Amino acid sequence: MSDLVTLSEIEAAARRLRGVAVRTPLVRLPGTELSIKPESLQPIGAFKIRGAYAAMTVGAVPVGVVAHSSGNHAQAVAYAARELGIPAVLVIPHTAPELKVEACLELGAEIVLVEPTLEAREGTAARLAEAHGYELIPPFDDLRVIAGQATIGLELLADDPHLDVVLVPVGGGGLLAGVATAIKLSGSRAKVIGVEPSLAADARDSLRGGTPVSWDPAKTARTMADALRAERVGDIPFRHIAKYVDDIITVTEEEIFEAVRRLAAGAHLIAEPAGAVATAGYLAHRQALPDGTRYAAILSGGNVDPALLFG
Repeated sequence: MSDLVTLSEIEAAARRLRGVAVRTPLVRLPGTELSIKPESLQPIGAFKIRGAYAAMTVGAVPVGVVAHSSGNHAQAVAYAARELGIPAVLVIPHTAPELKVEACLELGAEIVLVEPTLEAREGTAARLAEAHGYELIPPFDDLRVIAGQATIGLELLADDPHLDVVLVPVGGGGLLAGVATAIKLSGSRAKVIGVEPSLAADARDSLRGGTPVSWDPAKTARTMADALRAERVGDIPFRHIAKYVDDIITVTEEEIFEAVRRLAAGAHLIAEPAGAVATAGYLAHRQALPDGTRYAAILSGGNVDPALLFG
């Protein structure tokens, strides 16, 4: 692979994902010009299965894998490992939602809990990978993972070639990097807008400053969008974001919760807070977005604590 993911690599990832990842539809949010791509319908409830499986099937299947994640990538690696018949060891912050940790255990993975910092996660995962002789599958800072996430962009354009604006959640940056790359390399004129919580706005600061910027994990931990608490975008995703992304905007906690509610009540789609931020970007900031009549938002995950919805 080169420094940036190519269109041919994205198309190859799409072929490997056939029969593994769900080909999710576009669902119109009633009363709006917004179409939702519900990656919550994936077998692990989030888009992460695309990047994990794509990374684990480039060349020979590894003898085992190690990953670090706040939850959804961990589930994806555990699911892919079970499908491929190999062991998985997952490094997860002790603050991760119990729902996601239990799902990983049910998939047969080994769990190692660590402090909720990127340094602790990355360091522990690297040591375990070396000790076991397993392959490390990063959550976002990896060209193979980005190529897998980019398959969402191909599907968006196949379903609506005339999209004007695509809104994408951003945490570590793998999803945004992949989708933007696929859309731009396909020749679409659609604007690609990243959306993240205002309480974890490191990606916005990074894009505007021209280099990855870190936020204190104590600050990013304040957002309810637990899957977007990465305190810094990855170096590899940032190269793609700087080249292909048009802007990054932020949404408040209240706007995120309203989007969760609106998706459930209006489109009958369950979204975790992180999964709803792109929809929140449209609902709360429609007038500030680029002009157009055809908008799409990626609902990146639906692994939500039932207490958030039902009290």
